[in-house]
Amino acid sequence: MPEHTTTGPSDPNEPDTRSPAASEDYPGRRRDYEGRQRRYDGRHRADPEGLSVWATAQSTGPVQRRGRYVPESVKHPARMLPAIAAHAIAAYTQPGDLVLDPMCGIGTTLVEAVHAGRDAFGIEYEPQWSNIADANIRHAHDQGATGRASVIRGDATRLMSLVPKALTGQVALVVTSPPYGPTVHGLVRPGEHGVVKYDDRYNDGEDRGNLAYRDLTGLADGFAQILAGCAALLRPGGVVVVTARPWRKRGELVDLPSAVIAAGLRAGLVPIERCIALLAAVRDGQLVARPSFFQLQQVRKARSSGVPMHLIAHEDVLIFAKQAPPQDGTEVVV
Repeated sequence: MPEHTTTGPSDPNEPDTRSPAASEDYPGRRRDYEGRQRRYDGRHRADPEGLSVWATAQSTGPVQRRGRYVPESVKHPARMLPAIAAHAIAAYTQPGDLVLDPMCGIGTTLVEAVHAGRDAFGIEYEPQWSNIADANIRHAHDQGATGRASVIRGDATRLMSLVPKALTGQVALVVTSPPYGPTVHGLVRPGEHGVVKYDDRYNDGEDRGNLAYRDLTGLADGFAQILAGCAALLRPGGVVVVTARPWRKRGELVDLPSAVIAAGLRAGLVPIERCIALLAAVRDGQLVARPSFFQLQQVRKARSSGVPMHLIAHEDVLIFAKQAPPQDGTEVVV
């Protein structure tokens, strides 16, 4: 049985299934499917709240988290920028909606949701990170956050076996990101024999249950299973937001965004928008890059060998909706 932990303004011992999500529909923004599909086909929304470029790195990650997250959060090797989660929540939900992150890590999506007056729950495979996510949720409520949130320990590839059935069809928004693996994450410090890398792994071993240690094919297959569960939990008009960016392995570009789109299609989802979340600040009309040490190292090595490599300054934001049922009732196979 999965272990549940619940935190929030209500009784911390109250079961997760007593939340409003378990007993009633979440009112929220119903978005026109055909309109979204048209926007995806090259005509993005023109209103300011719907810009396809998200300015999500006007301040650095540490500045965004300072005081808002517990200090232990820095140990996670792949932390989503809080501004990315906050932007998605503001753009695709209304107060009182239910938000899910099936790979919630230290709980960034959950924290930003409760600060915005939304309810949220997440799934996390590694106990180390789920404990920190719990601490971050408690910290958010200490700071006055009004939403409720909980973390379920378990393998998100078996999402529907972990989540109360009453939540089926209740989720307004899924915000998540697949793992990139240890080659592109971690922190560094100077050592006796050069730079030392640390906090670059999701766990102490290489548990194959963690998608971070699979190859791209295995990662995509596992992520498709997760997205299929998310599709079942989505309410009508709900959307899935996935952030992903390519990485380089031995000099070759690994196209993770395309793999995520394919996984979404296999899960019965339809891509309706493709945006970018900046990993660079915008200053006086110019981009101010905020690269990691590893990005700089790769680019410098490539350029020194004559390869015109550039820094990656954004994450792809891939937005999906449930496949619309056919008008004549026939089954559509993607």
